[in-house]
Amino acid sequence: MPDEPERVPQPAAKPTRRIDARSLRGLAHPLRMKIFELLSLDGPATATGLSERLGANTGTVSWHLRHLAEHGFIEEETGRGTKRERWWKRVSATYVLKSADFHDDPDTRGALSVYMHELVQQYFSRVTDYLSEDWDEEWRNVGTVSDWRDLRMTPHQLAALNAELMAVLARHTPAPDVEPDPESLPVVVQLQSFPRKERGTA
Repeated sequence: MPDEPERVPQPAAKPTRRIDARSLRGLAHPLRMKIFELLSLDGPATATGLSERLGANTGTVSWHLRHLAEHGFIEEETGRGTKRERWWKRVSATYVLKSADFHDDPDTRGALSVYMHELVQQYFSRVTDYLSEDWDEEWRNVGTVSDWRDLRMTPHQLAALNAELMAVLARHTPAPDVEPDPESLPVVVQLQSFPRKERGTA
């Protein structure tokens, strides 16, 4: 009887957290979203370090950090820092927001609008930063800013496309305990897929 192939243990998936009305209102603020983005992209930081990067008052940043922690988006990094200078990190979770959850809730429409506007601004800023920065030829030639416009899909087909793309990204996402290649750099993949209303010509 042939030996069974060795089973490679799969990394534990991050817990998924669905953003509800309360947590949405806690996150939907321009400065809080910038703070959350920096902690997500670059790892733990202090209020002082964040205030220098954001050009904001340290006391104001500290207040927003506590607000994000109250809503469960970030937490203090234990065993690091002092009583006067605390380090903060993003909570290890995958956050999911379904805009349909708030369709019939007028009290959250304002927060949803702020959140989506700031999110799109963040995506836009990442692309413009990449295009304006000086990269060597090896890295410049592998980045892409592309779009595909010759698609016609039903809602089911669009959902299936997104699921397949997510599966591809999952296959390329390393386990958290794997040491990165010394030549690697952080990579951001921004997936934007949405229907477009048809507009006829007059």
